[in-house]
Amino acid sequence: MMGQFPATVADYRERAKRRLPGFLFDYIDGGAGEEQTLRANTSAWQQVLLRQRVLVNVDQIETDARVAGQTLAMPLVLAPIGLGGMSARRGEVQAVRAANARGVPFTLSTVGICGIEEVAAAGAMLNWFQLYMLRDRSVVDAILRRVAASGVQTLVFTVDLPLAGSRHRDVRNGVATPGLGPKLLRVSQVLRRPRWIVDVALRGKPLSFANLAGHGPAAGDFEAFRSWIDAQFDPTVTWDDIARLRERWPGKLILKGILDVEDAEQAAKLGADGLIVSNHGGRQLDGVRATALALPDIARTCGSKLDVLVDGGVRSGIDVFRALALGAKAVMIGRPWVFALAAGGESALHTLLGRWQKELQVAMALTGVRRLADIGPACLDTSVQAQIGQPKEPLNKFRGDAGHGWPAQDQARK
Repeated sequence: MMGQFPATVADYRERAKRRLPGFLFDYIDGGAGEEQTLRANTSAWQQVLLRQRVLVNVDQIETDARVAGQTLAMPLVLAPIGLGGMSARRGEVQAVRAANARGVPFTLSTVGICGIEEVAAAGAMLNWFQLYMLRDRSVVDAILRRVAASGVQTLVFTVDLPLAGSRHRDVRNGVATPGLGPKLLRVSQVLRRPRWIVDVALRGKPLSFANLAGHGPAAGDFEAFRSWIDAQFDPTVTWDDIARLRERWPGKLILKGILDVEDAEQAAKLGADGLIVSNHGGRQLDGVRATALALPDIARTCGSKLDVLVDGGVRSGIDVFRALALGAKAVMIGRPWVFALAAGGESALHTLLGRWQKELQVAMALTGVRRLADIGPACLDTSVQAQIGQPKEPLNKFRGDAGHGWPAQDQARK
């Protein structure tokens, strides 16, 4: 009997879990600490209620968005995922092809498997690159030159990684832990996935950190290279470094990892073109605010000065609508695209993106809007208490004039 077809991110996640080695699935799926923030990111969106309207002419709905100087088919960008290319054969190449076919950008991680040249050749139309500020600035300079030479115009700079987060799942799987025992554990997990061995480990070679080739230890030695990368994260980075980066990078600059309004204002002062409201998918500091909670105040304060994006816990086209109603220009998705790719490759990701666009269109139609510019606070239902999590105030309770205020976050925290 044939199995059911996947319809949601949760469905793709289950398939990915059955196909990936355990340590790799946990690396993608897991978060920091007890994973409180990881769970909160998803549940917070579910507390944002939509205001349904009927008998409104919603013919010819438009989902086109203008982000970082580019026109997108919908307000969505594939986020950078370290090791994302190990989810499928030459995974980042498949991902950029699926993304570009749906008219949205793909963001390649510094610690992706495929190199910037390979990914750019597969999808140069809409291709972004993510960068860390490493201790060895010569490595940063070399990467920037390669990125510029590949035609990339949008640089996503991650600012919330002075140190690697504490991820318990990685510890349990012996990731980056020396010794024979941890290595045998990971080998046993790989051997349970013969399909992955053939499709990815053998047919998908080389499995190396191609963007960092020539720097540090051999890029194919994952244990040694991960230790080198962890040591390269620079806790001394300050806003002065961002100012210097802004001077050197001629394209669009988007800062990823902003949760605080004061940090958002500083990003705008230094000339960033955009920012991503992000807690690193709950993978860095456990116990911080869900991004749906942090977004409204940042969008209200800085949305007119730069493009405000958001990531973390977005799991459907309806969540995309919610993010726009709370002030975002677009969303970034990470785990959803990796799960889809692991579950069924490029075609599965292409299908998922198309389904999300349809879900966004349905949400627009049933809230009475035809253009993204019309999505705002007035599209949210403030009359009832959100049930999930039982907050003292619903996330979409607004202060100020109706239709022009933003969520009363201070009240929600009391």
